[in-house]
This record gives sequence, C-alpha cells and structure tokens, in this order.
Amino acid sequence: MEPESLYNLLQAPKQGTPLEEEQLPQGEKRKFLPPTSRKDPKFEELQKVLLEWINTELLPEHIVVRSLEEDMFDGLILHHLFQKLAGIKLDVEEIALTAMSQRRKLEVVLEATNRSLQVAEQPVKWSVDAIFNKDLLATLHLLVALAKRFQPNLPLPPNVQVEVITMESIKSGLKSEKSMEQLTECSTGKDQAAKDVFDELFQLAPEKVSAMKEAIVTFVNQKVERLGLSVQNLDTQFADGVILLLLIGQLEGFFLHLKEFYLTPNSPAEMLHNVTLALELLKDEGLLSYPVSPEDIVNKDGKSTLRVLYGLFRKHS
Repeated sequence: MEPESLYNLLQAPKQGTPLEEEQLPQGEKRKFLPPTSRKDPKFEELQKVLLEWINTELLPEHIVVRSLEEDMFDGLILHHLFQKLAGIKLDVEEIALTAMSQRRKLEVVLEATNRSLQVAEQPVKWSVDAIFNKDLLATLHLLVALAKRFQPNLPLPPNVQVEVITMESIKSGLKSEKSMEQLTECSTGKDQAAKDVFDELFQLAPEKVSAMKEAIVTFVNQKVERLGLSVQNLDTQFADGVILLLLIGQLEGFFLHLKEFYLTPNSPAEMLHNVTLALELLKDEGLLSYPVSPEDIVNKDGKSTLRVLYGLFRKHS
C-alpha cells in the first residue's frame, strides 16, 4: 500500500463541530474562525506557503499533506517534519492507530518541538489539546514558529492577522468576544530585501527575464557541451530532470549511478523521480533557499526552473 493511502486510512473520524453545536464546559474558552477570516486572501496565502513548504520537505518520504487543518492533528506529519528539520530521531511509534496512541505520539513530538524552539519559559500559542482538536490557528502558529526557526528565508506573507471569536462558557450561558489574532510579523526593510528575486523579476521587470534566461542558457551549455548536450529552451528541457542531474553532477562533483535515476524517463512519475532527486541534491548543498515543487519543474513552470538553475549559476559562473 502506498504511504499516502495508508495515511488517509489512519485519519481519525474526529471532525470540527459547528459553532452552534459546541458544548463548552463552564469556565472554558475556545477560539473560532468566522467564514470571513477563513476567506481572507493573506490568511489563505499563508496556508498555501506553509503547505508547499511542508510537502517539499517531505517529498522524499512520499508524504502528501492536503489540508493543514485536517492532516496535522495525529502527530504523524509533525513527527516526520520535525525529524527532517531538526535532524533528531524521536523514539515514538511510526504508525499510531488509536486516538489514545495518536495523542500520546503528538505529546512526545510537541515536547521535543518546544524544546527545540526554546519556548519552555514563555507562553505558546499551541498545545496538545489544540492541535489534536484540529485548531487551525494553533496549528498555524506552530508551523510559523518552525518555519522561522528552521527555514528563515521562507517567504511568509507579512502581517497576517485575522478576526477570531472567543467563546467562553459562563453561568448565564455563552459569552463571545471578537479580537484580532496576529499570525506573522509586520514586514521590515530587511524582509523586503529578502523577498524572492524571481517574484520581483517577473512582476516588476519582465523584460529582463529573457536576458537572464539567455545568460543561464549560455552558462549551462558551457558546462554540458562536453557531455554532447545542448540546451535551447530552459522551460522544457529541464522538465524530465535528466539534464539537471547531469549538470549538478558536473558542477558539484557528484557521480550518479544510472540505477539512481532514469536516463530516458518514459512517464511523469519517472520525470518526477529525477527532479525530486535533483532538488534534494541542491538542497543538501545549500543551493535551494526557496522551496520549489518538483511538480512545477515537470510541468515546465519557467519561474521555478529559473530559481533552481540560478543557484548553480550564481555559485559557478
């Protein structure tokens, strides 16, 4: 069974309960996101960036996250993500089948995560209860903290804040209060300087894209001509990952055995395997600071292909 299918089978049937049906114990408070907050463009963009980042990190393990709200509660994704980011092996069961074992696993993962984030002496905006109950706000706070700690260059949208409703059970009934929840910090001059160069290039100076492509094509051809290869179109010729892998091998001194990749890929799956391997090699060498989806390369996305090649161009030109 494929890992993704197995993961889907292990999802607990627990679902979020509509606000009007919530039964809060007296004295307990709980936050809710109204529909208008969920549809906020910056709130949606934050989720998209985090989702793409997580899926890029976990691609080698064939784990696919489709929803930050529904897929994070049982500790499985957080377990693999934390181990990948921190390089720490956690002593927990790989597959937790029951709600009790899922919660126990989540406790272990969050305890290790909090130690790594050094939050023991300060109030945190997530908890085992919140994450396990699929609290999207708590989950986002946790993921933002992980991104800031382990991937500081991740282009999180700045100043994301949403309106939340806090419900409190008191003797006379339910009391509600509206407030604003801050999820990411306001941008600074430094943040603006760190903005992805290709977003700026494609948005503000599209006329310069062709010049950059031409420079990179010349650079690539100088490096691969000894292999009898020639590149004319960046968008299409890197989609199967073959030339990209050979180029990385030439520049970084890697010897890639033919058993490790498909020299003549015959399917999208084989192309995806090649590109995923190439991105892992680049990331290991510190040449991939911006998360790139291998599917985008396979689908001939020009901006993603330029991002990948620019790291090699900058180092070796």
